[in-house]
Amino acid sequence: MREAARQMLNKAAPPQRPAMRDINPPPPGATPTATEAAPAPAQEQAQAQATRPNINPATHPAEYAQDILNRMGIKLDLQANLDRAIDIGSVLHPAPAQPLPAGAQFVMGSYSNHAGTRNYKLYIPSSYHGQAVPLLVMLHGCTQNPDDFAAGTQMNQLAEEMGWLVVYPEQTAQANHSKCWNWFNAIDQQRGQGEPSIIAGIARQIIDEYPVNERQVYVAGLSAGGAMAVIAGTLYPELFAAVGVHSGLPFASAQDLPSALSAMKRGVHHAPKAGNGSQPIIVFHGDGDTTVNPRNGEQVMEQRLHHHRGARPRVQSGAVPNGHRYTQTTHTTADGTPVGEHWVVHGAGHAWSGGSALGTYTDAKGPDASREMLRFFRTVS
Repeated sequence: MREAARQMLNKAAPPQRPAMRDINPPPPGATPTATEAAPAPAQEQAQAQATRPNINPATHPAEYAQDILNRMGIKLDLQANLDRAIDIGSVLHPAPAQPLPAGAQFVMGSYSNHAGTRNYKLYIPSSYHGQAVPLLVMLHGCTQNPDDFAAGTQMNQLAEEMGWLVVYPEQTAQANHSKCWNWFNAIDQQRGQGEPSIIAGIARQIIDEYPVNERQVYVAGLSAGGAMAVIAGTLYPELFAAVGVHSGLPFASAQDLPSALSAMKRGVHHAPKAGNGSQPIIVFHGDGDTTVNPRNGEQVMEQRLHHHRGARPRVQSGAVPNGHRYTQTTHTTADGTPVGEHWVVHGAGHAWSGGSALGTYTDAKGPDASREMLRFFRTVS
């Protein structure tokens, strides 16, 4: 998700520059000579203005944001983070159309409410003949779309195997330049408002149109989609029975551009309580992720376990043959009921663990996050 920070700039750049101060020390030995008179206040202001870049936030949002971060004392090289290559063995390319099993469908749909309109694609397995089935809402990451995300996660293949419906809401470039879900906006962290209301509305529309088992409705996502999955699950606990988060961030972990960039870089300084979101949760995060700090995965778990203070952790380690090692921590209540799983994939970057190179931001060397999420969801239902 190299575009994760760039999209926030295009979404959140303010229209007016704040008051500025000179943060650069004078060069060594640059002391005034006897023949150099100290400039008058008006002259000093003019000279300072002449030496500072006149950055237009509308045309140069990255440079503008870097200037703000510098003056706020946040030590973050924004351009380096934007341009850093992500070593995940996957390239950015459109996902090719995948052949469907006989009788299966991958259909387009649309939902609108007061917050806007979003299209989606719904996978219907060949085994579906009107019976009540589970529903999974999958939220893609930045620059992705439903076809790309489905191809990379291979979730449609698992849905075919297990008889699930899977719906992929699609973020628009109009709502966010890089098609990221706007997890860092205050309006998109409130029940009945913004994008969470659209995502919940899409799920309810599918429930109205198909005989979904309403006790088996889940939401999961990657990166910005993972952060939005946490938000949707927290705000709509009566709708979503469990949450899956891959390389995401805690609920309400940012309220503006600087706090969003800071959370991505180093984790949340103080994660707020996650409201009513007490559903079981499964979290995947690579400990080599340089786009969203792995500390965020830990904080997602801490936030959710606030509602389950008596939960007991059980840690086990493993390795994928010719792939990554991982540490899996399962949290259970006193009676053995699982309330959370935290998978740390050692050496993995910002990519869907166990995914296919047919999609973007995937790492085939990790444990199969898609299969483990569905297994977890079935276990806690």
